[in-house]
Amino acid sequence: MKLTISHITEYRYHEPTQFSLQRLRLTPLTGIGQTVSNWKLSVEGASPEVEYDDQFGNRVTLVSLDGQQEATRIVATGEVETQDLNGVVGQHVGFTPLWLFLRESPRTKAGKLTKELTRGLSGDSDLARMHALMTAIHKSVEYKPGTSDTETTAEQALEAKSGVCQDHAHIFIAGARALQIPARYISGYLMMEGKNEQAATHAWAEAHIPGLGWVGFDPANDVCPDARYVRIATGLCYRDACPVSGMRVGTPGETLTVKVSVASQGQGQSQSQSQS
Repeated sequence: MKLTISHITEYRYHEPTQFSLQRLRLTPLTGIGQTVSNWKLSVEGASPEVEYDDQFGNRVTLVSLDGQQEATRIVATGEVETQDLNGVVGQHVGFTPLWLFLRESPRTKAGKLTKELTRGLSGDSDLARMHALMTAIHKSVEYKPGTSDTETTAEQALEAKSGVCQDHAHIFIAGARALQIPARYISGYLMMEGKNEQAATHAWAEAHIPGLGWVGFDPANDVCPDARYVRIATGLCYRDACPVSGMRVGTPGETLTVKVSVASQGQGQSQSQSQS
């Protein structure tokens, strides 16, 4: 499937800002299951400083704003050809050791509710248990925008029984690691059939299964990623893979607007989304 993607992020500052430094993880890479045909990242109101691959293999563009500025506009566009591989991404590669993905982060610390969830899982293999975990999260935590934020932990989302795809991914990661299965967070794009004005860009998780390598699981939709999904960045949790992160010096206050469109050239379907 060939997907055409447009992602616009705009910050409007309540007062002219003096300085900001931002990391942009907005460049998908060619890999198993996806081929980037073309991709362009442009920034208005800030200057690119350097581009590099971080410890997780994410392509990062560092941009800075120095001087009085009222807005920053970031535009990422391109085309990606995808395949349906039933979520299988393949063996672990890169400088980050596999054991690191067993380490807890504040958002993925397994507490009482996570451990109760994993104790009820059935399955005679790691793969079967991960499928059971995905389905259990989908049934237990309602997709409900506005009930969580970027600092919400897996335990808090389980207690509230609601959240967004980011929370579903964090719960899955916490549960997998509690079972001593390496897991990681994935941020990316999803073409959603027949839906416009979506409340969030997408996030899911991957678990490392012996013999298969990394396998994707999307508890928000209770499916393994297929040709509708495009991977952009990965890490231990949201903090490592979020599309835009950084710091700003100056008068606090900003308005963030994000518009994402994803269209299949073969089917002519498109959507608009907002980033959480």
